[in-house]
Amino acid sequence: MAEEKSQLIRGLTLTGTTALVIGTVIGTGVFLKTAPMAQDVRTPTMVLLAWLAAGLLSLAGALTYAELGAMLPHAGGEYVFLRHSYGEAAAFLFGWQRFIIAGSASIASLGAGSAIFLAAFLPLNAVWAQKTFTLLGQTINWQFGAKQVVTIAIILFLTAINCLTVAFGGKVQSFLTVLKIAGIAFVVGGVFFASQTATWSHLATPANTPEWSGFALFGTAMLAALWGYDGWNNMPMAAGEVQNPGRNIPRALIGGMALVMVIYLLANLAYFYALPFDEVVTSNSTKYRDALPAAGKAAQTFLGEYGGKLIAIAFVISAVGALNGSILSNARVPFAMAKDGLFFPAMARLSATSRVPIIALIVQAIWSCVLALSGTYDQLTDCLLFASWIFYGLVTSAVFVLRRKMPDAPRPYKTFGYPLIPIIFVLVAVWLIFNTLFTKPVESIFGLVLIAIGLPLYFYYRNRK
Repeated sequence: MAEEKSQLIRGLTLTGTTALVIGTVIGTGVFLKTAPMAQDVRTPTMVLLAWLAAGLLSLAGALTYAELGAMLPHAGGEYVFLRHSYGEAAAFLFGWQRFIIAGSASIASLGAGSAIFLAAFLPLNAVWAQKTFTLLGQTINWQFGAKQVVTIAIILFLTAINCLTVAFGGKVQSFLTVLKIAGIAFVVGGVFFASQTATWSHLATPANTPEWSGFALFGTAMLAALWGYDGWNNMPMAAGEVQNPGRNIPRALIGGMALVMVIYLLANLAYFYALPFDEVVTSNSTKYRDALPAAGKAAQTFLGEYGGKLIAIAFVISAVGALNGSILSNARVPFAMAKDGLFFPAMARLSATSRVPIIALIVQAIWSCVLALSGTYDQLTDCLLFASWIFYGLVTSAVFVLRRKMPDAPRPYKTFGYPLIPIIFVLVAVWLIFNTLFTKPVESIFGLVLIAIGLPLYFYYRNRK
């Protein structure tokens, strides 16, 4: 009985698992990242190509993760895959960066995105403290105001929801996913059938566009799009709570990501169809903090001056849905590490009633709130994506290692296109990492330093074991 109480419950159905994939991926990126991408590549066509390339790359990763998740359906996802393929050190560093950077920064940035959308119809523009400083040649704009307070409140509220049973969290996720898809469909449909300004001429290359400057800026735009797709890797973290994981994990990952890619391409096509390119470029971003998001401007073309405020409700639902899924899945990584004796023992504690990792959820919420106060939306997402893609490439390469180390292990699903698709994914991941290191040095170095800080902690827990 005591052993049973220490185990997670497999309460996520195929519907709930698919909703976790779609709901965690579709958050704020599809609404907020088009503007900084347009600022980088300067043409609608290149922005759309960056979304397509990022979608295909994410789908390639999902195809590989589907094999790993079906083969090792345990809480922790990538942490478990790395532990079986490369050993405890690599697994620990992944779990550390997931907890200290990627997972918590994802939660922080989704909370910040929610506050940005709420500001469209609530008075959240008050700034009580701000400071601008230069670090490694880049300008950092720090602010504290009403948006930051709302961000923290949303994170704490959804953490409380996820302290209930995982089945309840899965139902909340399914409900929010349906609402967010309906909201995006409303914007896309409204633009194509009712917009007063829509014209295909908006997709033409703008006058005075700089010549093609190579793959560096395209890589930067693609990194921004990858934030929009980020989250496809989250579902395997909760694999220990998925019913019939050998069947449901591959179906949810592959089907969910294919649908997300179609939704994103249609949404971005709608933005450029409805708006002149300069309107997209000057939409909400680090450069234009008080502007409406591109999606809000597109909605105004068929809903009038109140369009931005009305559609912001749909955007809040989308961001909150992704935030809920991120909170649910990311807390399972420190839980799995603690179960292996490689992290704070309290993180392995389950609630006696709901059987969820309640301490991991609470600590994750506190650290996410700290990160939410530390940077802007774009700076947070760039930092977490650089750190994440180091391990995305490493985890994907694990499929080769595990086929050699565990050739007889049951594999309910095998990666489509093996070995070509995993190889392409790893090579592109390496290129993105080096490209980001040169184009975003502050965020990249910050991510590397935080990963390195985990080494002494790993040696402490290894010796303690």
